[in-house]
Amino acid sequence: MDTGMGTTTLADRLDRLAMLAVRVGLNLAPGQELVMTAPLEALPLARRITEQAYKAGASLVTTILGDDQATLARYRHAREESFDTAPAWLYDGMAAAFRGGAARLAIAGEDPSLLAGQDPDKVARANRARSTAYRPALELITDTAINWTIVAAANPAWARTVFPDLPEDQAMARLWDAILAASRADAPDPVAAWEAHNAGLMARRTMLNGKRYRALRFRGPGTDLVVGLAEGHAWMGGLSTARNGITGNPNIPTEEVFTTPDARLTQGVVSATKPLSYQGTLIQGIQVRFEGGVIVEAKATTGQAVLEKMISTDEGARKLGEVALVPASNPIAGTGLLFCNTLFDENAASHIALGQAYSRCFEDKALSKDELARRGANNSLIHVDWMIGSAETEVDGLDAAGGAEPVMRRGEWVG
Repeated sequence: MDTGMGTTTLADRLDRLAMLAVRVGLNLAPGQELVMTAPLEALPLARRITEQAYKAGASLVTTILGDDQATLARYRHAREESFDTAPAWLYDGMAAAFRGGAARLAIAGEDPSLLAGQDPDKVARANRARSTAYRPALELITDTAINWTIVAAANPAWARTVFPDLPEDQAMARLWDAILAASRADAPDPVAAWEAHNAGLMARRTMLNGKRYRALRFRGPGTDLVVGLAEGHAWMGGLSTARNGITGNPNIPTEEVFTTPDARLTQGVVSATKPLSYQGTLIQGIQVRFEGGVIVEAKATTGQAVLEKMISTDEGARKLGEVALVPASNPIAGTGLLFCNTLFDENAASHIALGQAYSRCFEDKALSKDELARRGANNSLIHVDWMIGSAETEVDGLDAAGGAEPVMRRGEWVG
């Protein structure tokens, strides 16, 4: 289709991204409310999304802004006991909005190094308190009860992290270029580009769902990992239909197809192929060993203490909640950048996630919590993706009889 957006100024490109967020990401329905969260630096994009949402017929757009400097003030000046506190009233309100039919949009783009140098124990406690308070709202998102999406906005601190050797204005320009290209907002017809991309992801989903593999085996430098797949699992990726009947793209950008593992059946060793940016710390050289689904040994060349805090969040933090396949030749990997932002870095390579499973990654979309647990779907306060794929990675699909067939070779799809 013709978007009518032929110019290439940053303002015009942001209009395209806002249009994609509302029309492709959310597919916002006329009369639907929208709850949006964003860092202060993303206000120009948030305003454009608000405009696009009202043009699409939104009844009300409510934006909640976060301030990195206010967050830092807490760590510098708040009382010790405050780090076990979170605004449950706010998250209860968000959950009530979702139960009432509101859509959810998050603009990512915080400073990846914001909490670097802060006490890891305080960071972990604050994150645990927030995750606990946010759980009622998060469950509605992970269960895809509503249509939701995430997009990104550049900010100076993030740009400095990704392009440390460039002046701030050049770093910002480069980061915006990377965000908009990965989001397909720079395509001649962005909506058509997403239609074609979603068709490709759907073809991979269909193929994998037809195979009914019992497990996947990953092999590569420092990796020999078998990930058991949950009984009745379903592969997802790209377009997703929420329980409210609205079909959209939860992540912009996205390059993955993913499903739910049986958290009890992960076995072997796995090494990260990219650093993990987590709570202000760049964790590098991750290698973990699983036995009976549980991490029994975890090492990192840098960020070991933060890694240990992360996997000690709760019982489920040492188990897998997601496995995803991404070809090594994807456009995000092609940038050669480490974004230090999960929205992008997870889509640069095949990955696994520790923590909470997605309850919608099953053929039966209406399983009870007890049935999900019986099938091995993990339960946790965290969901942390980290990359294990590369051009040296091989993936085999294992059937119930133990037979294996190639799924990926040298990081690319077979067939």
